[in-house]
Amino acid sequence: MRVAVLGASGATGRLLVQEALDRGLEVTAIARDPARIPVPDGPGLTKARADVNDPDSIARAVDGSDVLLSGLGIAKGDKVGTLTAGARAAVASGVPRVIWLGAYGSGQSARAAGVLTRTLLGVFMRAELADKVAADGSVLAAGGTVFHAGPLGDGPSGPKRRTLTLAEAPKRLFPAGVSRATVAAAMVDEAVTPRFPGQTVIPVNDASKN
Repeated sequence: MRVAVLGASGATGRLLVQEALDRGLEVTAIARDPARIPVPDGPGLTKARADVNDPDSIARAVDGSDVLLSGLGIAKGDKVGTLTAGARAAVASGVPRVIWLGAYGSGQSARAAGVLTRTLLGVFMRAELADKVAADGSVLAAGGTVFHAGPLGDGPSGPKRRTLTLAEAPKRLFPAGVSRATVAAAMVDEAVTPRFPGQTVIPVNDASKN
């Protein structure tokens, strides 16, 4: 299986690349500047230059891939609409499946997250919230899977990590944090064994049970 990783130079994207390589998958790691992808060159890894604002470059980069995984985020200086452009480019690229990283408390997970989380997102992510929701919508409409993660942190993947549907979302005043490694592992799980096409789901550490 070959997977492509969009946003491969970012904090979560680089973990997606390494997780896929560790499982023996072939990986095309995509970034605007491939020199910034920190995963060392080695067997199974191809680094590609592409920009979400140039859909043709994304299509060329993912050619031959079975799944596109996205850890795309908003970098300093990026225009509002970058995520929507990325999602549209991913869907239009011709890759059979797209697995996208979004934010818990936005879009489809807003109700499950509760009033406090929705309010905080509205305050701190006001400029990019609509962009996130539109990007998610493009992926879901194409039958892809969107992962909505709570506050992201460092640390290893939870050994008993779970991926929950929105109906299974824990009832909390504020969402539990989750390690980026857990998110990356859960997204690669979905790439290898698709369970949630067309759905928004939540990756959680083993400690996040209520």
